[in-house]
Amino acid sequence: MQIEVFSDVVCPFCYIGKRRLEEALDGFGHADQVTVTYRSFQLDPATPTTSELSLEQMLAQKYGRTLDQAREMNNRVSDMAATVGLDFHLQDAHPANTFRAHRLLHFAATKDLGNELTERLMRGYFSEGVRIGDRDALLELAEEVGLDRDETATVLDGNAFEAEVNADIELARAFGATGVPFFVFDRKYAISGAQETGLFTEVLDKAWSDAQPLTIVGDAGAVCEDDSCAVPEH
Repeated sequence: MQIEVFSDVVCPFCYIGKRRLEEALDGFGHADQVTVTYRSFQLDPATPTTSELSLEQMLAQKYGRTLDQAREMNNRVSDMAATVGLDFHLQDAHPANTFRAHRLLHFAATKDLGNELTERLMRGYFSEGVRIGDRDALLELAEEVGLDRDETATVLDGNAFEAEVNADIELARAFGATGVPFFVFDRKYAISGAQETGLFTEVLDKAWSDAQPLTIVGDAGAVCEDDSCAVPEH
């Protein structure tokens, strides 16, 4: 089974949804036959590469709220994250453009480290205050998961994998995704948002069942094959 997950590394519900999918897979009897591929999506392509604004300040400006109200918004998200074992420190987060991070994720995927880097980038942004748009910060996290430092620097300093990022974004739109996270199972079923773990379990079971070959029940009965018909012997 193939699961494609469209997400942005600064989307809190993407991290929460990631954990809920993982919880469902932990209880799925065929998890060893499931491939999870993370695909790119940008919530706000117009965000500056880096910003001195805190996430709280950005939310207050964007939604016309006070800092206290923005902080309360973040607290509610952090409480939700805690239910799946995530420790958010959103007071330390800084908004950033994620396009370069997505290019890096595509590079990591060519080294079979895409999922590892996805997890590391999300943990860095949500729990450690890593400035996810900063070139050197990305370089350090990439090296942590096992990517070659010089190769990574070349990717970050150029425009490699731009086409792949844009292709993912177009694919998400083709699937009808207007936000993330968005989970696609065998390109037949989709889940929009960080739904409860039970729904992921339900869709896993359904997609797996649909993908299996037809099972013939009982012995062979009376059938015609080509132009020959015969009654089975008993």
